[in-house]
Amino acid sequence: MTRARLGVCLVVTILLLPFGGYGLARAGVVPEGLPIVVGLLSVIAEFILLPALFEERAPYRHSSSHLTARTLFGDRSVDLDRITSVRLLTTFSYGSTYRTVVVRDAHGVRLGITTQRSRRRLRRAIEKAEADTTRGVPAPRVSRAAGAHLGLTSGRGLMVHTVLAFLFLSGSVSLYMAVVLRLAGQ
Repeated sequence: MTRARLGVCLVVTILLLPFGGYGLARAGVVPEGLPIVVGLLSVIAEFILLPALFEERAPYRHSSSHLTARTLFGDRSVDLDRITSVRLLTTFSYGSTYRTVVVRDAHGVRLGITTQRSRRRLRRAIEKAEADTTRGVPAPRVSRAAGAHLGLTSGRGLMVHTVLAFLFLSGSVSLYMAVVLRLAGQ
C-alpha cells in the first residue's frame, strides 16, 4: 500500500471512529457520551489532516519538467510535461479562505500547490501544454475555478467555487454531526 493510500485510510478511519464508539457504548463497554466527544474530535482532526495530505511544504525543488515538494507523507514529484488535471481545493479557517491547487500527472501523482512560485511554474506548464498540440498528449483538464485562481481565465468561476465549497463543507459537517448526535442520543 502506498503512503498516500495509507493516509486516505487514516482519514476514513478517523471519520468512522464515532460509529465504533457508538457500538461500544451500546454494548456498555464505554460511556454513552463518548461518540459525541469522538465525533467532535474527528471533525477537528479532519479539518487539519485532510488538506495537509498532499500539500507542498518546504523544501521544494523545481526543474525544467518536474515540481518536487515535501508533503505530509514524503516527497512527491509531479511531471509538468504530462499534467492530466488541475483543480482547486478551498478550505476555510477563522474567517480566512485557503486555496490549494491540486495537480495530477499521467503517473497518478497528486500534489497540492500552495506557494506563489509553484503556481507560476504550473501556469507556464499549462500554457505550454495548451499551445503545443503537436506532441500527441491531450491538454490538461483545468477546472474553471483553478483556471481563474491561476489567472488563466477570467470570470466568476472562483466566486461560484468558493460559495459552493462553503455550502458543501458546512452542510457535510452539519450532517455528520447530526448523525453522530442522533446515534449518541439513542
